Amino acid sequence: MRRKYLKQPEASTEIRRVYVLDTNVLMHDPAAIFRFEEHDIYLPMVVLEELDHHKKGLSEPARNVRQVSRFLDDLVRGADKAEIDRGIQIHSVFTAANGNGHGKPVSSGRLFFQTRMLAGRLPEGLPGHEPDNSILAQTLALQGELADTRVTLVSKDINLRIKAAIVGVHAEDYYSDRTIEDADLLDAGSHVLPADFWEQHGKDMRSWKEAGRTWYELKGPQVAQWQRNQFVHEATPQGIEAIVREVSGDAARLELVRDYRSERHGVWGITARNREQNFALNLLLDPEIDLVTILGPAGTGKTLLALAAGLMQTLENNRFSEIIMTRVTIPLGEDIGFLPGTEEEKMEPWMGALMDNLEVLTQGTEGGNWGRAVTNDLLRSRIKIRSLNFMRGRTFVNRYVLIDEAQNLTPKQMKALVTRAGPGTKLVCLGNLAQIDTPYLTETTSGLTYVVNRFRGWSHSGHITLLRGERSRLADYASEIL
Repeated sequence: MRRKYLKQPEASTEIRRVYVLDTNVLMHDPAAIFRFEEHDIYLPMVVLEELDHHKKGLSEPARNVRQVSRFLDDLVRGADKAEIDRGIQIHSVFTAANGNGHGKPVSSGRLFFQTRMLAGRLPEGLPGHEPDNSILAQTLALQGELADTRVTLVSKDINLRIKAAIVGVHAEDYYSDRTIEDADLLDAGSHVLPADFWEQHGKDMRSWKEAGRTWYELKGPQVAQWQRNQFVHEATPQGIEAIVREVSGDAARLELVRDYRSERHGVWGITARNREQNFALNLLLDPEIDLVTILGPAGTGKTLLALAAGLMQTLENNRFSEIIMTRVTIPLGEDIGFLPGTEEEKMEPWMGALMDNLEVLTQGTEGGNWGRAVTNDLLRSRIKIRSLNFMRGRTFVNRYVLIDEAQNLTPKQMKALVTRAGPGTKLVCLGNLAQIDTPYLTETTSGLTYVVNRFRGWSHSGHITLLRGERSRLADYASEIL
């Protein structure tokens, strides 16, 4: 019976693997069937039925389902019943479907559909009428028929994986969508120089001044680990703080950062309160950096710094024509329902952070209440609030685009937003990976993590993680103990 479902394994000590995919895996990643390299994939009939039920609509899961159906149609097109029973070679459409541009197939396994009801029984407490239980029953039966093959159920449904473990089925989460293995491995954007750094790297160091900036050129063993636009600093309060501008082998070129912690160098009336905030302002005000990502817990000043830098470059320096703010509209509690008004009026309740920070930035305005009202009207005329729902197809030219709560975006949504940037546009992504509210997104699969990791080392992007809260002593203490 085995030949009817799986190809015979080649002479190898490695155990053949078959992965049974749950519906939510395909809804999450349409290219999931191409992610299992040389291993085989089995799709129960109930998965195809669930895909058919979820194909309608304009949501991202519905679009993913329709894309999965196109992939499957490309695979089975021209195949007869006997070929489907033997398993369809997956790599035949991989390059065209996935668009990875490598020019060679990554997956070399086979795709098997359920062509008959397999004999398998669940425990009495788990009737087979539920779709999840039907998938579990088919996996259990397949495991019984293929005794010398490792059968694994892949699902993003935690409860289904728990039930699988109870009935003796090996189950795993879907890992291929992870940008990194652990969120703790995500680059912080800054690096502390060891105490003996200058002893190892200061021998052939060269320094000079150019256009009012101080530069260093040095060589050494630790330089090879640095990335472009990464910050390096000494642990002492008066130590050097620099940004890596160029890395070539074991040689690097550093530029001393500007110090925005003094009132004389304030940005729209605010100053940096710690080292990381100073690094963030250097990235936000650098005309050579097109993409800035800032991570940090609540109260670290992400939105305030980004907005102050945007106002200074828009109203004082005229580098940008306007500021565009957007965010994902996911409520903290229950949804309050329909919101009347225009696009901007509908988005205003979600932009409380913008209004709060604008109040801080206009506190010192001269002229009393009247002066502050005039200033607020001026600022509002240069700040536009836009919904993510209408971003597709747009191109922003000479804009300062601020994406708040970016941790709730999927990698696909983040790609759609970043590719909206036209000439002269700067994109700033803010977020806290500990506050993800989107279902099926984790710290390792968030679009914000995806962008931080993929743009690392590019000469026109920069990243920094803010560490210390500056909102209030109450907020800092609450973040620590709650």
